[in-house]
Amino acid sequence: MNITVLWGTLSSEPVARELPSGDSLISYEVTTPAADGGRADTVPVVWFDPPSRPPALEAGDEVVVTGRVRRRFFRSAGGATVSRTEVVADAVTPARSRARVRRLLDKRVAELVEATSPAG
Repeated sequence: MNITVLWGTLSSEPVARELPSGDSLISYEVTTPAADGGRADTVPVVWFDPPSRPPALEAGDEVVVTGRVRRRFFRSAGGATVSRTEVVADAVTPARSRARVRRLLDKRVAELVEATSPAG
């Protein structure tokens, strides 16, 4: 099962855009501290078709992201095949909204428990 939870800080302003297909997305860069005090990781996050009123976030805000990890391949402007690993978000919420964060995490844990439980 591919479930990801990130808790970190937005390292840049969110970027909203519309795709040629008409779908919308918001791109984020979330920086997470290293548990051992080493270098932090910056993780690219994309949120396809976010709600019509996504949370108002800006660089420096602490956020919680749930979703899945995806690696995609594409051709660069120079014609080379390159890859990008990113998190495809199901939800992005400000970490200060503790009740929302709790509900979000409870929902993901319930999905994990359901997926790993033997069929009854």
